Amino acid sequence: MASAWRRLGFCVSFLKSQLDGGPGIISGGRRVIPGCARSIYSATGEWTKEYTLQTRKDVEKWWHHRIKEQASKISEADVINPMGWDAFGLPAENAAIERNLHPESWTQSNIEHMRRQLDRLGLCFSWDREITTCLPDYYKWTQYLFIKLYEAGLAYQKEALVNWDPVDQTVLANEQVDERGCSWRSGAKVEQKYLRQWFIKTTAFAKAMQDALVDLPEWYGIKGMQAHWIGDCVGCHLDFTLKVDGQVTGEKLTAYTATPEAIYGTSHVAISPSHRLLHGHSSLKETFRKALVPGKDCLTPVTAVNMLTQQEVPVVILAKADLEGSLDSKIGIPSTSPEDTTLAQTLGLPYSEVIETLPDGTERMSSSAEFTGMSRQDAFLALTQQARRKGVGGDVTSNKLKDWLISRQRYWGTPIPVVHCPACGPVPVPLQDLPVTLPRIASFTGRGGSPLAAASDWVNCACPRCKGAAKRETDTMDTFVDSAWYYFRYTDPQNTQSPFNAALADYWMPVDLYIGGKEHAVMHLFYARFFSHFCHDQKMVKHREPFHKLLTQGLIKGQTFRLPSGQYLRREEVDLTGAVPVHAETKEKLEVTWEKMSKSKHNGVDPEEVVQQYGIDTIRLYILFAAPPEKDILWDVKTDALPGVLRWQQRLWALVTRFIEARASGTAPRPQLLSDDERAESRKLWEYKNSVISEVTAHFTEDFSLNAVISQLMGLSSALLQASQRVVLHSPEFEDALCALMVMAAPMAPHITSELWAGLAQVPGKLCAHYAWDASVLLQPWPAVDPQFLQQPDVVEMAVLINNKACGKIPVPQGVAGDQDKVHELVLQSELGVRLLQGRNIKKAFLSPRTALINFLVQD
Repeated sequence: MASAWRRLGFCVSFLKSQLDGGPGIISGGRRVIPGCARSIYSATGEWTKEYTLQTRKDVEKWWHHRIKEQASKISEADVINPMGWDAFGLPAENAAIERNLHPESWTQSNIEHMRRQLDRLGLCFSWDREITTCLPDYYKWTQYLFIKLYEAGLAYQKEALVNWDPVDQTVLANEQVDERGCSWRSGAKVEQKYLRQWFIKTTAFAKAMQDALVDLPEWYGIKGMQAHWIGDCVGCHLDFTLKVDGQVTGEKLTAYTATPEAIYGTSHVAISPSHRLLHGHSSLKETFRKALVPGKDCLTPVTAVNMLTQQEVPVVILAKADLEGSLDSKIGIPSTSPEDTTLAQTLGLPYSEVIETLPDGTERMSSSAEFTGMSRQDAFLALTQQARRKGVGGDVTSNKLKDWLISRQRYWGTPIPVVHCPACGPVPVPLQDLPVTLPRIASFTGRGGSPLAAASDWVNCACPRCKGAAKRETDTMDTFVDSAWYYFRYTDPQNTQSPFNAALADYWMPVDLYIGGKEHAVMHLFYARFFSHFCHDQKMVKHREPFHKLLTQGLIKGQTFRLPSGQYLRREEVDLTGAVPVHAETKEKLEVTWEKMSKSKHNGVDPEEVVQQYGIDTIRLYILFAAPPEKDILWDVKTDALPGVLRWQQRLWALVTRFIEARASGTAPRPQLLSDDERAESRKLWEYKNSVISEVTAHFTEDFSLNAVISQLMGLSSALLQASQRVVLHSPEFEDALCALMVMAAPMAPHITSELWAGLAQVPGKLCAHYAWDASVLLQPWPAVDPQFLQQPDVVEMAVLINNKACGKIPVPQGVAGDQDKVHELVLQSELGVRLLQGRNIKKAFLSPRTALINFLVQD
C-alpha cells in the first residue's frame, strides 16, 4: 500500500491476454480450467439477491485461490508482471537495529509478510520470476557487474568530499540531504568530510544517454528532468600529474574544460578553495595551504602536466569558492574564455592563441600540434577520442554531472568485491570466487562506521594475485546499484552461470511499460539507463535503452507527525484529542503532513486490516478510482470514493440478479417479441456499449486512466439498470452489454465479477454465443467494438490528446480517420489545434483509428 504503482499491476497478465485475443494466445491453444464455472451459486443452488457484507466475504473466500489457479495458467502467455524485493539498504538495517534483530531475519520476515499481503489483495504476479536483492544468488551478479565496470575503467576509488551523517555514520548522496542540510533518514545535521570512496563513472556515458533521450518519446515529463540532471554535454575532463619544483609527486588532478579542442592554449589549471588538495589527505595539502590567500587568485608552486599533450602549466587556487556547475577544478584556456584571459594576464601567465578565424567566419585550430588546421568541431572529436583511447579522460560530459558515489559504511548491502593488497593495490575478487557473502555479525549498533571492519576473520584474506596478506573492502554498495539492473534479471532469474541470458534479455527487453514514481526520475531511472548502456557496450544486450514507455504514477500517502527536530512519531505517540496534534509525552506541537508511506515515517497502513474491513475488490477499486494514476492519493477511506465503489458493486450484483431472475421466470427469451420502442431502447444500449468499449480500451492501453475506466463502467451499469423488464429478458444487446461490462470490470474486481460471471453461465437460453461460457470471466476475449458501430458515422469525433492529456475533440471525415497525416493536418487547422499547438515543438503524433484518438507528443 506504500506505493501507488501497484495500482496498475492488477491482473495485468489477464488484461494482456484478453487484449491480444484471449486464451488463444496461450501455448497449446485455449485452456479451460476445470470447474471454473462453478460458484457459490452453483454449489448451493441459491442465488443471494443482496450484496451484503457476508456475501462479499463469502465470494472473496470462494474465489481467491481459484483466481490464483487461473493466473498460473495465464502466466504461460507472453507477459511478465514481475515482483522483487529491493531488500538491502540503510532503512532496513536501522529498522532491524531498533528492534534488536539481525537485518537478514528482519528483512526476510518482512518479505514473507508482504508476500502474504499481496496475495491477500489478489494481485497476480509472475512469482516464478521473484528476485530478492539481499540473497547471494542475486548480489553475486551485482558483484559480477561491478567487476566488469572495474575492468572497463568505470569503477574506481578516489578521495572525495562527502555528506556525512554523524548519527547513522554513513555517506549520503546529495539527494538524501534535505533543504535544511539534514539527513533524510536520521534528521541529523550533515557534515562535510573527505573520505576515500568508490565511484562508478557515469560521466563516461553522459553524452550517449543525453542523445538517447530523443528515442524515448513516451517518457512524459521525465525526459526534461533527465536532460537537466545530465546537463549540456559540451566538454570533458582531462587528467594531469602534479609536480613541485620539477619533481613528480605521485598526485593526480582531473579538471574540466568546455573547449578541449583548444587545449594547446592552456595557461593554467584552476582549483577551488574547497578542493580536496587543500582539505583532504593529499601529500600536497600543506604546499597548497601555504600558497592560499583567502579572497585572492593565488599562484602556487605546483605545476600540472597534461597527460595527453605533456604541456606543463601552473596550478592556481581561485578566489571564488564556487565554479560553474558542480566543478571544483577547471582548465584555464584564454583563447575561449575572457575570464581565463583576465586571470592569466593578472598573474602573468603565458599562453598561446590557438583558434584562427578565417575570412568566411569559420574557425580552425592553430599551434595545436597534429590538430592544427582542423576545424574546431573536428579537433574536438579527434582530441576527445585520443584522450579516451589513452585513458586520460575525454569522455564528453557536462560541467554539472558527477560520477556516482556508491560507497556506504554499513553492513546491510552488497559487499564490494575488492581486496586491498599492500603490494598489488586494489585487486578484484576472481569471478569464480563470487559471491563475496556478508559475514554473520551478531551485534549491531548502527554507530562507529561499517560493522564489516570489525569482522577480522572476514576482512583478513589472501590477495588473489600475489597470495600475500590482504584485507577485504569493508564498504558496501549503495542499494541503488542493486536496483539499477534488476529488470535484466527478471528475464532469466534462475540463471546460475551469468546475470542473464542475452537471447532472453533481447527477447523480453526493452520493457514495454515501466511504472515508477517521479521521485526516481533523476536517480533510479538514470542509474538503470546507465547499466543498460554499459551492458550494450559490453555486447551483453542488443538494445541501449531499458524502458520503452514510462508511466510515472502518484503515491498513496499517509499522514505523518514530525517533531521540530525532524523526528517522525508513531501514531500511538501522538495526542489527537486537542485542536492540534501534539506529542503525547512532551505536548510539543507537531508538523502534520501527508507523505509517502514509509517504515521510517511510521505512516504506513497494513493492507490486511483494510482488506478485512472493506474487502479486496473494494480496496482495489477505491485505489484505482480515487485519482488518475499520475496523481497522489491521501489515504483516507472515508472520502467519497469508497462509498462510490461500494455502491457500484451493489449495482453490479443487482444487475446480474435481475437478469438471472428474468431468465428464470419460465419465459424463454425471444428477441422477435420486442416492440419498436424496445428495439430502439436495445439499439441505444448497443451504441452505449460500443462507445464504452472504445473509451475503456483506449484508457487501458494508451493513457492508463483507470479512474476514467471505472467511471465509464459505472455509466454503463446505470444504463443497464434503467432497461425495461422485457429488454432484460429478450434483448441480445442487453445480454451482450452486461457480459462486456463483467469482462471489462474483471481485471480490477476479479472476485465479484468471477462470481457474477459464474452466475450468468448458469442462465438457460443465452443469446450471445461468442462468449466461452465454460471459462472464467478472466479468460474471456476482450470486448471489441462492433464493425457496424465503427462504420456508422460519416464524421468521426476524433479525440485530441497532448502529452497524454485529453484536450478536446474535432470532427474528422470517416474516409480520412485512419490516415495519420491527414488527421494531423486537420487538427492543426482546427480552432483547437491553433489554440493549443500553434508554435509548439511537436516531436511526434500517434493515431489510434480504432479508438478515434490522436496523441501529440510536444516538447515545451
